[in-house]
Amino acid sequence: MQNVELLLPAGNLEKLEYAIKYGADAVYLGVVDFSLRAMRKGELITLDNLGHAVELAHSLGAKAYLTLNIFAFNNDIKLLESCIDRFKDAKPDAVILSDFGIFNLVRKYMPEIPVHVSTQTNTLNYESVKFWKDLGATRVILARELPITDIAEIRNQVPDIELECFVHGAQCVSFSGRCLLSDYFSNGERKANHGNCSQPCRWSYKLVESTRPDQYYEINQDERGSHILSPKDLCLVEYLPQLIDAGVDSLKIEGRTKSLYYVSAVAKAYRGAIDEILAGKTDDLHKYFIELQKVGNRGYTQGFALGDNNGDSYSYDISKGLAGADFLCEFRKFKTDDDFYLVKIKNKMLLNDEIEIITPDEQFKTKVIAIKNEKGEEVEVGNTNDDVYIKFSQPPKDYRYALARTIGVKQHVS
Repeated sequence: MQNVELLLPAGNLEKLEYAIKYGADAVYLGVVDFSLRAMRKGELITLDNLGHAVELAHSLGAKAYLTLNIFAFNNDIKLLESCIDRFKDAKPDAVILSDFGIFNLVRKYMPEIPVHVSTQTNTLNYESVKFWKDLGATRVILARELPITDIAEIRNQVPDIELECFVHGAQCVSFSGRCLLSDYFSNGERKANHGNCSQPCRWSYKLVESTRPDQYYEINQDERGSHILSPKDLCLVEYLPQLIDAGVDSLKIEGRTKSLYYVSAVAKAYRGAIDEILAGKTDDLHKYFIELQKVGNRGYTQGFALGDNNGDSYSYDISKGLAGADFLCEFRKFKTDDDFYLVKIKNKMLLNDEIEIITPDEQFKTKVIAIKNEKGEEVEVGNTNDDVYIKFSQPPKDYRYALARTIGVKQHVS
């Protein structure tokens, strides 16, 4: 079984670092105006620090791919031409794009940089893959709508190009993200394909009959309406052997706007699964599916991968991802004199709580045995967003990149 790349999103510099530490072989990142995800939190990746982001990934032993996959208008092309030298100077390992105009500019000004063709091109067949290969692309990111059997046929027909597939994360109601609902519902102010989707597929809808404009009818027996357009999240961790056997070179995780915890925990689960598969162990992949239930999701589906996508792939009850475990804290510093750790509280933690700690190399249960506030006073609770000192019955061997969460998978009532 051939080696395979685990590709994680890098929504900001911190997430980039955690993604790689938790197992990513490569990350994909975007800058404002040219990416399909508009970042809002953390140390954002900009034209000014793009080179640093790429260097950081390289220093950690990973590759960094730059996303320029918007659908470009004339003004976008002019803007790209004005700053393309800065993209070139950053020296990304590849550029991800979907627009022919951007393709031309990248080949003209950055001919030495490999081109990865975005899933936004909706590549569904081997002739399309051949087309992109003949243009000079080195990798094609296939549409999410392909069954594994079709992927295998594409590999057989085009053996000399890299293939990348999404295996985890949110899905779009339209073909691989080519959606205009957000544009229409926001009067053009929230363009989905310019990184600012308002996600109307996640909204709750009711039915109205045209001659009775004031009478609204429930689509089902739910006082909140029905999320008739909201797909469940993709999760193919138990089907990675079939994807690898089909010839997929890179397994991609969606989620540049997701939390630091999400990126870390998902990377850890898929890294563990891939390593077991490459070692010939494929009989207990379900444990990784359980692990992935601990991060935010709208329910999981295999989408089109098995060739039987149907109504069960939609989340009719919820639109927001709910996590099976609460993210409790991230570790900041070790206080050597009394074995306390400075942590940033994400969800309230209480004295004597039993929790789970994960690091890139560990996963274990432990107990909160003491809490101190920033003044050094002993307290019984660490409140959300507080910086507090905590002592654990079993601390991590290496606190850097350590995260804490609740134990087990809680069931949500819809």
